[in-house]
Amino acid sequence: MDDRKVGFVGLGNVGGRLAGSLLRRGVDLTVRDLDPEALQPFVDGGAKVATSPARMATDCDVVITCLPSPAASAAVLEADDGILAGLTPGTTWLEMSTTDQDEVVRLGAMVHGAGGTAVDCPVSGGCHRATTGNISIFAGCDRTTFEAILPLLTVLGRRILHTGPLGSASVLKVVTNYLATANLISLTEALATAGAAGMDLGTTYEAIRISSGNSFVHETESQVILNGSRDISFTMGLVQKDIGLFQAVADKAGVPLELNPVMMDIFADGSDRYGPDDWSPSIIRRLEDATGLDITAPGFPAEIVDDEPEEPGQEVRHTPPT
Repeated sequence: MDDRKVGFVGLGNVGGRLAGSLLRRGVDLTVRDLDPEALQPFVDGGAKVATSPARMATDCDVVITCLPSPAASAAVLEADDGILAGLTPGTTWLEMSTTDQDEVVRLGAMVHGAGGTAVDCPVSGGCHRATTGNISIFAGCDRTTFEAILPLLTVLGRRILHTGPLGSASVLKVVTNYLATANLISLTEALATAGAAGMDLGTTYEAIRISSGNSFVHETESQVILNGSRDISFTMGLVQKDIGLFQAVADKAGVPLELNPVMMDIFADGSDRYGPDDWSPSIIRRLEDATGLDITAPGFPAEIVDDEPEEPGQEVRHTPPT
C-alpha cells in the first residue's frame, strides 16, 4: 500500500471510480467535489473532505485532478483558494483529466515554480475498468518523477506507460480517444446496415467479434447499443471535447485530417439533436431516425462490468522488434 496522503478533486464518472480504487486499497484519501452527493460515499468509507483545493494541497503529498475540461482544471489550480495557493515544495500534482497539451505544460510550469512536480496521467479503458483498478494509465513527466510516482499509479491502474515529458500523455490520450470514436461511428453504421439488410443483430455482433473487424469498442459499446441503454458512462459532449482536442493537435502539427472533421460534424449533429449529456453510443439514434429501425437485440447487458480479476499494476515498456 502507498503511504502517501492523496487528495482527489473531481468525483465524476471516471474520477469517482479512480478515487474509489484508492479508498478500497487503503490509501489515506482526502476528496473534493462540488456535488455533496458525490462526496458522501467517500465520507462513509473513511475519506476526509477538503475545505478548499488550497487546504488539500497543503495537507497532501499528492493532489490529483480529474475534471471535465482544461478550463475546469485551470480554475481549480489558479483560483485564490486553488491548489497553487496551498502547494508546498515536494508536492506532486497528477492531472488525470483528458486535457490540452499546452495547458497542462503551462500549469505544470507553475507547479514546478512552486517547488512541486507535475505529471499528466490520463486513463484509458472505460469506466468499468476504472471501477476495478484494471484501467491503463499514460504518464507524462521526467523519468525520475515517474519512478517516484509509479507505486501510486499501480494502485490506480494495471498498465502504466511512461510516455515521455510532461504533455506527451495528453497528446496520446486524445489520439486513442479519436480512434475509439472512429470505431464507434463505424460500428453504428455496420450495425444499422446489418439490421437494414435483415441480419439477426445478435449473430451480427458475434460475426464482428470473431472476425478481423473486432475491437475493444465493439466488445463494450456495441453491447450497450444493442441492449438499448447506450450507457457507457461517457457523453456526447465529452466526445466533442476529445476529438476537438485531437483536431487541435493535428492543426498545430500541420496534418490535414480528413476523417476527424467529419466525425466532429456527426457528433455536433448528435449533440444538437439529443443533448450533449446523452451517452456517446446514442449517436446510433441518427441512423435509427433516418431508417426507422430499432437497432437492439435481446441478451445484451445494460452496462459493462469488468470481469477480469483485479491485479497489481505494472509498468508497460515498448520493446522494439529485433
